Amino acid sequence: MIGTIYNQHNFVQLKTLQNIFARIWALWGLVSFLITFLIIFPFSLISFLIRNEKKSMSFFIQISRIWMRIWLFLIGCPLKIEGISNVKKNKNYVIVFNHNALLDIPLSSPFVPGPNKTIAKASFSKIPLFGIFYKKGSVLVDRKNEKSRITSYENMKKVLDKNMHMCIYPEGTRNRSNQALKPFYDGAFKLAIESKKEIIPCIIKGTNIAMPIRKTFYLWPTKLSMQFLPPVSSENINTKELNKKVFDIMLSEMEEIYNYKS
Repeated sequence: MIGTIYNQHNFVQLKTLQNIFARIWALWGLVSFLITFLIIFPFSLISFLIRNEKKSMSFFIQISRIWMRIWLFLIGCPLKIEGISNVKKNKNYVIVFNHNALLDIPLSSPFVPGPNKTIAKASFSKIPLFGIFYKKGSVLVDRKNEKSRITSYENMKKVLDKNMHMCIYPEGTRNRSNQALKPFYDGAFKLAIESKKEIIPCIIKGTNIAMPIRKTFYLWPTKLSMQFLPPVSSENINTKELNKKVFDIMLSEMEEIYNYKS
């Protein structure tokens, strides 16, 4: 009995220390993010001088990737990328990701091979200085505005027409449920069918440990990974069927490889 109480006491102490460290580390994460951003920002502006948008985005992505490699090293979150051979050169795709944490956002676009843009909240573009960088790599959308949603959809088509990848989180927002995946919205799948592009599912692992959804201002050093799965054809299939097919593929991989429980 005494031993059980002692162990419980130690566990509570350990969790308290972990929470204190994680919040101090989150502060370091924020400070290092800002400092490294200010260092790379002038270099990113070169991309605005390149007239060809695909080449401009290619340069921008390379700068972003260097930035994120440095920052992830500084916060103790090394990234492993798997299945990159599934993303064929000289082809572009609709790439869909699971979404568990804010940390997913700086991972997805920089580490997709080739020029790409990500569907993103318009509100973040209002942040001074960072908003310029943010808008460059994004197709902005205000989900509360019908006109904005229509415009963003057309802009995503233009990204694909320019032979760049379009990156989308089909869950819409971060997954706060107890399920491995939230149900997907149809937009990404409709876009793939209308643009006649294949879909590549990409599973992000570890961000839900580094930044748990239910903990505020918390960062824990964690190994991260991105796994690009084989492309899924959008031919001869309707939006709902494609949605379910991709959802099932991602869910199966997450449950089997990453031991998620649905």
